[in-house]
Amino acid sequence: MRELAGTARQWAAEGRGGVLARPLTERGFGPKRPADALLIDADGRCHGSLYRGAFDRRLTEEAAALTASGRTARVCAVSVHDDAVRRARLTCGGQAEILLQRLSAVPARWWELLAEGADAALLTRLDAPRTGAVSTVLDAGAGTGPSDAAAEQARALMARHRAGRETLPAGDGVVLIETCPAVPHLVIVGAGELAELLQAQARLLEWRATATEDLARARELIASGPAAACVVVLSHEPDVDAPVLHTALTGGVPYVGALGSRHTQERRTAALLAAGLDEELLRAVHGPIGLDLGARTPAETALAICAEVLTALAGKP
Repeated sequence: MRELAGTARQWAAEGRGGVLARPLTERGFGPKRPADALLIDADGRCHGSLYRGAFDRRLTEEAAALTASGRTARVCAVSVHDDAVRRARLTCGGQAEILLQRLSAVPARWWELLAEGADAALLTRLDAPRTGAVSTVLDAGAGTGPSDAAAEQARALMARHRAGRETLPAGDGVVLIETCPAVPHLVIVGAGELAELLQAQARLLEWRATATEDLARARELIASGPAAACVVVLSHEPDVDAPVLHTALTGGVPYVGALGSRHTQERRTAALLAAGLDEELLRAVHGPIGLDLGARTPAETALAICAEVLTALAGKP
């Protein structure tokens, strides 16, 4: 969904119409990106990705029917099996209900927040016949938006730092909850091969990643987006590693990890205790860093670290 923000804002500025399509319910299909969506323009061209294009033609027809009806929303059922699965290069077949909604009915603030890379949720209430939809935006950064059960569920989902969709009953209809938390930002403090491999692994996960050896720059990166910052300290410089850990631990970032021997970890702990941090807060530091995957090479270590970050973001033990 986030990759569509630029296109949606451009269409709005030009006064162009369009239709936003995304799953309301789904079964099967195998692993997939939980925030995939499709924009369909007035000429029937699709922008974005949904089920690898297996239903693009069908959704184009449904979008045209929605536009002609004058309604704000339309739900259609789609399914793909057998040869169609192979042609679309899907892992397996499945079926889904797809919500098509006029782009004009989606709040502009939603696209602004996505373009900024900020935390946001979109709550779309559908009436019982699913032909009318009203969307509201939950702006996590500004603390604005509704405060009902759907909003509370959206906040809980965003706290896990994972994009996704869920539905809840709402009177005679349903509410679709779509969450787009800020993209995780791997702040790597240090340099060398492992730092480079961590950046490469982050790109595969579609995370942001920045490596720096400078204390001021590291603090700036953490302060600019603490809710998304995942701090990995590779530096063994006493005037860099302990101060960065102090900033991360007191800044409320979701993940803090530090590479180093037992002696280095003890030295950092002593410095942080001397700086006034308590032992309970220090237990938030992951060290030894990375999940125990049996890693031996730098590439395997980068994978283990990113796996541990992912586990922390998902709230898994």
